[in-house]
Amino acid sequence: MRYVHSEEPLMRFEVLTLFPDLIRDAFGWGMTGRAAADGLLALDTVNIRDYPTNSYGSIDDEPYGGGAGMLMMCEPVYRAYEEALRRLQRTGGVRVICMDPRGEVFTEAKARELSGESELIFLCGHYEGIDERVLQEIVTDPLSIGDYVLTGGELPALVVMDAVARLIPGVLHNEASAEDESFDHGLLEYPQYTRPAEWHGKKVPEILMSGDHKKVLQYREREARRRTKERRPELYEEYLRKRGIW
Repeated sequence: MRYVHSEEPLMRFEVLTLFPDLIRDAFGWGMTGRAAADGLLALDTVNIRDYPTNSYGSIDDEPYGGGAGMLMMCEPVYRAYEEALRRLQRTGGVRVICMDPRGEVFTEAKARELSGESELIFLCGHYEGIDERVLQEIVTDPLSIGDYVLTGGELPALVVMDAVARLIPGVLHNEASAEDESFDHGLLEYPQYTRPAEWHGKKVPEILMSGDHKKVLQYREREARRRTKERRPELYEEYLRKRGIW
């Protein structure tokens, strides 16, 4: 199953996975689903299980040197990669992102970098991982979404796809939304409020209802700095360093 529009999309995602339904179902909701329906994004999945190396349907085997669990084998992964290239009508040159806890930590800056591509291939591992040789052969961007281990690469891949997709022009409908979020300027997002003006004894700060746009911007900047300093001091130090403030 594919999410593809008749017009040329701004971004194509190809996902190499053992669980294509998980990717397709999650992608079909909310922002990414609407963007696919509008023709801005396209998604295709390649089931690695369709490329076994023997009549038993094997796509994994025991690791050399011993150890717990099984490893995904080179050839099924590589054949799935070749199928993704075929669908993209490419012979190479497409960035391949492998979701790997040993990879570069994914950031908003990386999302912006990747959003400049027109095609991305995601490789989702399972079991104890993937044979290192095929990773060396095809992967350009090993990425991690944090210092913890999950049961597979599908959820991290969806996280990266979502973060990249929202930066594609037209996906959010309100382009200003992408400029005001956490991390965009090196700070966490300021707190926000809506009606009613008082709830459970908690009031909306008066300055936000003042109508003074300049003061509102100043307040939000102060709150973004305060929140970042309290919750993510390492980000706040980096924010100050980049601005030469010590």
